[in-house]
Amino acid sequence: MNKQCADILAGKLDSASLAKLEALANEHLVEFLADAVKLCRPDSVTVFDDSKSDVQQVRRLALETREEKALATDGHTYHFDGMQDQGRDKEVTRYLVPADQSLAKTLNQMEREQGLGEVRGLLAGSMTGRRMLVRFFCLGPTGSPFSVSCAQITDSAYVAHSEDLLYRAGYEQFKRLGGSGEFFRFVHSSGKLTADMVSAEPDKKRIYIDYTREHVYSVNTQYAGNTVGLKKLALRLAIRKADREGWLAEHMFVMGVHGPANRVTYFTGAYPSACGKTSTAMIPGETIVGDDIAYFRSIGGQARAVNVEVGIFGIIQDVKAKDDPVIWDVLHKPGEVIFSNVLIHDGLPYWLGMGEEIPADGVNFSGAWQTGKKDSASGAIPPAHKNARYTISLRSIANLDPELDNPQGVPVGGVIYGGRDSDTAVPVQQSFDWTHGIVAYGASQESETTSATIGQEGVRAFNLMSNLDFLAIPLGKYIKNNLDFGLKLANPPRVFATNYFQREGGQFLTGMRDKAVWVKWMELRVHNEAPAIKAPTGLIPVYEDLLRIFQQVLGKEYSREDYIRQFTIRIPENLAKLDRIEKIYRTEVKDAPAAVFEVIAQQRARLQALQAAKGDYVKPTDL
Repeated sequence: MNKQCADILAGKLDSASLAKLEALANEHLVEFLADAVKLCRPDSVTVFDDSKSDVQQVRRLALETREEKALATDGHTYHFDGMQDQGRDKEVTRYLVPADQSLAKTLNQMEREQGLGEVRGLLAGSMTGRRMLVRFFCLGPTGSPFSVSCAQITDSAYVAHSEDLLYRAGYEQFKRLGGSGEFFRFVHSSGKLTADMVSAEPDKKRIYIDYTREHVYSVNTQYAGNTVGLKKLALRLAIRKADREGWLAEHMFVMGVHGPANRVTYFTGAYPSACGKTSTAMIPGETIVGDDIAYFRSIGGQARAVNVEVGIFGIIQDVKAKDDPVIWDVLHKPGEVIFSNVLIHDGLPYWLGMGEEIPADGVNFSGAWQTGKKDSASGAIPPAHKNARYTISLRSIANLDPELDNPQGVPVGGVIYGGRDSDTAVPVQQSFDWTHGIVAYGASQESETTSATIGQEGVRAFNLMSNLDFLAIPLGKYIKNNLDFGLKLANPPRVFATNYFQREGGQFLTGMRDKAVWVKWMELRVHNEAPAIKAPTGLIPVYEDLLRIFQQVLGKEYSREDYIRQFTIRIPENLAKLDRIEKIYRTEVKDAPAAVFEVIAQQRARLQALQAAKGDYVKPTDL
C-alpha cells in the first residue's frame, strides 16, 4: 500500500478490516477506497468478506440503524424510502461525458468534469459520524467467463443487505483479479437523514455514471434502483464493456420452459418494468434462472446466457396467491425478505392488489397512515406505493432452475420482447428470422409507462429492447451489436414478441395466467413442433394448438371467438407504430443500421398489401 493511501486510511480500519483489504493485493482497490474515505470522511471503515458472520453482521446493522425493522414473520423486515424517493429517478441519473465525446441525445448526460464537481461536492463529508461499509460482489457466476467483479462502498446497511440477497459474494472472486483494475466501482451515501431514517434532501439526489472509469456515484437517495449499484447502474457499465469485448449485456430474464419428454428450453425476455417480466419468469411449472439482467456470450457458436443476479427486487403490487403462487409463498413463509414502501399493520405487510382486505390504518412511507390521509402535493396517500417492492434470494424459490450457477451459462433457445400495448400487437408472435426479430420486436419496442419510473403514467414510450434508459453507447451501435451477435451463432435463438395488455372497451382481452400458454407455444416453435400462420408482423399460432394448450396448462376452454379477437391484425395501429418508430430512427438516431429501415419498409409493405386486399382489421382465420 502506498504511503499516501496508507495515511488516509490510518485509524479508519480495524486490524481485521485492514487484513481483509491487504489480502486482496490490489492497489487499484486501495486507491479507490482511499479516495472515497478522503471524500466522504467516515468515522470508521469496515471491510466485509464472503463469510457467513460478515453477512449476518450487515443484517444486524440494518436493524440497529433502523433502516430496516423486523416484522412478525421470522426473517422478514421492512424499509421505507422518502416520499420523493420512490422510483428510479431518470432526471437526475446522468452519464458523465468527457468534453471530446458525445452520446445519443436521447440519453441524459452532462460534461464529465462539471458532473464530477457537482456529485463529489454533494458527497463531501456525507459519511461524517457514520461507518463506511466496503462490500465485494460478482456479477454472473464466479469463476466464469461471465464474471464481473464489483466493489461497493456505502453508508447504508439496507443497501448492503439488499445486495447480499441479490448478488453472489465476490470477495474471493476479487482475488482472481490478480491486482487488475478491471472491476466496477460504486460509491453511495444516503446523505442527510430524517428521524425516520430516510434521505432528507431528495432535491439534491444525484446518480452519476462516470463510464470512463467504470465508476458510479449516488447520493441523497435510498431507493434501491438508485442505490444498489450492481443493478441498473452496473448494467450501464456492462453494456460498454460488452461492446468492447464482443458480448451482450441485456435487461432480460432467463427461464427454463418445460416441454415434451422432460425437455427444458431456455428463454430470455426483455420487458420494461411492471410489464409482466417477473411474472413471466416465475410462471408456475417452469423454472427461473433470473428475472432482470442477463449476459450473453457465444460459446462454441451457441448463444449462452447467465443471470447476473441471484435475487429478485420485484414490484409487489398485484402479487396474489392465485396469480403468483411461487412469489406469494416466499413472501409468507419464514426466511429473508425485505419489504419496501408497503403498509405495515400489526407486524404484517400489505400492498395494493394483493387480493386481501387492506387495514384502514398502519405505518407506511408517509409515516403513520390511515384511510383518507392526504399529502399537500399529491392528494390522497395510498396505503402502499404503486412501486412498492420485495427483495428476496432466488435460492428461497421452489422453482429455481438447477443451472443458476453454471459457469458456462444456459443455451438460449428463444428471445422474447414484450411491453404494455393496449391496441396494436397480438398476444404472441414469432419473427421471420433473427434480423426481423431484433428490429421489428426489439428495436421497435414501445410500452405504456408505469409507476416504476418517476413521471406521467400511461404514455406510450419508445423503449429500445427495454434497455433505453441504461445504454451508454450510441443506439445504432447497440442495435448493430445485437444484429452481429446472431451472425456468430450456428443456430440463432428464435425471436418472439408478447403482449399481455390488449384491451377492447377498457377490458383486457387476455388473462394474467394466459402467459403460461404463450410460453408453451413458443417452446414448441423453437423445436418446429407446432405450425404457424404467416401474418404481416410475424408468425402467429393456429387456433387448434392454443385450444389444446389452454386445456393442458390451465384446464380451461379457449373459444374461437377469443382467438379471433386477440389475434386479429390491427393494420392502422401497426402502420402508425411503424411511422412512429421510423421517425425516431431518422431524426434521433444518426447511426441506425440500414437493416432497421429495410425491415420497417418490408413490414409496412406487407401490412399495406393485406389492407388493400382485406381491410383494416383482418381475422387470423382470413390470413
